[in-house]
Amino acid sequence: MDVIELAQKLIRFNTINPPGNEKEIAEFCGKILSDNNFNVRYYKYKENRVNVIAEIGVTKNSYPIVLSGHLDVVPLGQKKWSVEPFAGKIIDGKLYGRGSADMKGGVAAIISAAIKSAKTSLPKDGIRIILSASEEDGCKGISHLANSDAEFGNAGGIIVAEPTNNLPICAHKGALYMWVKTFGVTAHSSMPEKGINAIYKAARAITKIEEFNFNVKNDNVLGLPTINVGVIKGGLNLNSVPDNASFSIDIRSTRNINHQIIVKELQTLLGNDFTIEVLVDKNPVFTDEENSFVKMVDRICNINRNNNEVPKALPYFTDSSVLQEKYKGTPTIIFGPGEPKMAHQTDEYCKIESLKKAEKDFYKIITE
Repeated sequence: MDVIELAQKLIRFNTINPPGNEKEIAEFCGKILSDNNFNVRYYKYKENRVNVIAEIGVTKNSYPIVLSGHLDVVPLGQKKWSVEPFAGKIIDGKLYGRGSADMKGGVAAIISAAIKSAKTSLPKDGIRIILSASEEDGCKGISHLANSDAEFGNAGGIIVAEPTNNLPICAHKGALYMWVKTFGVTAHSSMPEKGINAIYKAARAITKIEEFNFNVKNDNVLGLPTINVGVIKGGLNLNSVPDNASFSIDIRSTRNINHQIIVKELQTLLGNDFTIEVLVDKNPVFTDEENSFVKMVDRICNINRNNNEVPKALPYFTDSSVLQEKYKGTPTIIFGPGEPKMAHQTDEYCKIESLKKAEKDFYKIITE
């Protein structure tokens, strides 16, 4: 099947996370690759959730190109879709459906390009494809895979096919997600002096966080780190003094900060009445634009970075963080056919011409 037909078939798998249910789509992709002489291995993440590693032409000492994508998608949202989200319908040159941009279109492009290149011009170090579950909730699937006994081997270059509008991007910020809890003493709301209000404690803490200063220099690629409180919970009923409260902290980090040090600084700032649980801890991704792998991709994609047509970095984070760390700093590029503005949107789509171009560019990158 061609890249468009494959993308349509992938969209028709409902892999909304939660719960994900990526097992069927993982096995579907695995069978296509196996039928085309790839060695396919499945790694269970959770019940009905599977990661895939597929290889061809790879030996113990080779440094293959690694192509990666995730199989889960985000929920549909509250707004009603004007098209069926899991039909993979094509309208006016656009492929509609949840995951078309983020990132089943990209997965289709890497699989299709890898199969074609394996048949016509397999690179001497081979090809490795890594398909992950549970990316949308903090890259949990690929993290589980990286910490398992899965055979990752070496890598000569990494491409993660997230939506970038077919622009090869070499960096993105890291992510540090935390859940903070505090406790008080309950009492009747008519006698608040007999209790300790945990929500008030949390509110005072959040005010401190709003003013938190990282005290770091601007990263010339990633800019400055950011901090945000996105969720707050507390109390059980209106007429009681709440004895518990909790809230989230979302930090997007640069190369100039250390996550462990930041957690310690926040704990000192908030004090012993607060506990901090780290939910996601992913480092920034960075590859020098002068790297030979980047230069090759730029040439193939007809990119001129001197005219600022390519963003220096992405605002979101990806499985690239885990992969670049696992492969000890191997040059990593985020590059896929979806448009970033369409990710997680109602009536999500990917342009047909973008899908075809991505497949063509991936083919050239693999064969070179």
